[in-house]
Amino acid sequence: MKTLSLILFFFLIISCKEATPVLTAQRIVDKAIEASCSGNCETATIAFTFRKKQYVSRRKGGQYQLERIFSDSTGTIRDVLTNDDFKRYKNDILLTVPDSMITRYANSVNSVHYFVQLPFGLNAPAVKKELLGEKIIKEEHYYEVGVTFSEEEGGTDFDDTFVYWIHKENYTVDYLAYEYAVDGGGIRFREAYNVRMVNGIRFVDYNNYKPESLDVKLVDLAPMLGEGKLKLLSKIETENVIVTNEINQP
Repeated sequence: MKTLSLILFFFLIISCKEATPVLTAQRIVDKAIEASCSGNCETATIAFTFRKKQYVSRRKGGQYQLERIFSDSTGTIRDVLTNDDFKRYKNDILLTVPDSMITRYANSVNSVHYFVQLPFGLNAPAVKKELLGEKIIKEEHYYEVGVTFSEEEGGTDFDDTFVYWIHKENYTVDYLAYEYAVDGGGIRFREAYNVRMVNGIRFVDYNNYKPESLDVKLVDLAPMLGEGKLKLLSKIETENVIVTNEINQP
């Protein structure tokens, strides 16, 4: 009877282990999006101010409309990026934009929305994720997730690489690093602060750092923060955030 009980106990332990899902990079990102979005990111209308320009995003059923609105000496400029195209309006009149500038404007609009709404964009079709390991940053434990992009759907910056540090308990993205090739290339490390929830969605500002040399791996930047080996370049601050959980047609 004792032997039978031990055998049953052994198989119970094995079955429990088999039932535990493997924590992959995809699963970690899914949990991070769930923690930061509360199920609202796919349908919410989000408005905010960044560097004196107004931004608005609208999403519904995989369709999106990302806007940037600002004024100059000639009037009000409104840039609109959708799944299908990019358009620029001046004083509500559609402008003809040279092909050489469309990609530049579109990337600029998309980049701001992408960073402000992280980690929501990490499940885009072009994103490729890999669990690189774990790190301890300021005595907190993090998953280290690497992100690259497919050339087919990754846009003009498909060769950029990212690393995200996602907290092992609350699944927040508290740090990120990326390497880019445009404008001569560079490396940046961002540290989240001023965390706040707006109508169920998490928003942060960032301390924006760079290393002294480009000859460094992204995964090595987190320890360098604690060692004082990163230079603070700027503050990335998002203001006047408004979230409306009404489903809008882009």
